[in-house]
Amino acid sequence: MERLIVKVDQDLLDLIPGFLKNKKNDINKIKTALPLGDYETVRVTGHNMKGSGAGYGFLEISEIGAGIETAAGKQDHEQIIYLLNQLTDYLDRVSFEPE
Repeated sequence: MERLIVKVDQDLLDLIPGFLKNKKNDINKIKTALPLGDYETVRVTGHNMKGSGAGYGFLEISEIGAGIETAAGKQDHEQIIYLLNQLTDYLDRVSFEPE
């Protein structure tokens, strides 16, 4: 498995571990909401990922979040699962270091 290294702003270094942990929690939140047909929770969670990822230097999280938000709006269960798998893989491989 290839590691991904993201360069982050020095001022954000202490915040990144918590941010990444929260993204893993978001995956669980979506996995709980999806079988219930709670696409609004899925959509809002994706929207929040879209808004926060790039701000911390994790553009891919923003892109996946945007995809989840769009897929939830269409109630596209399979696409949401696909994107969750992408996000899980990304979080398993990503690490960070100061710019």
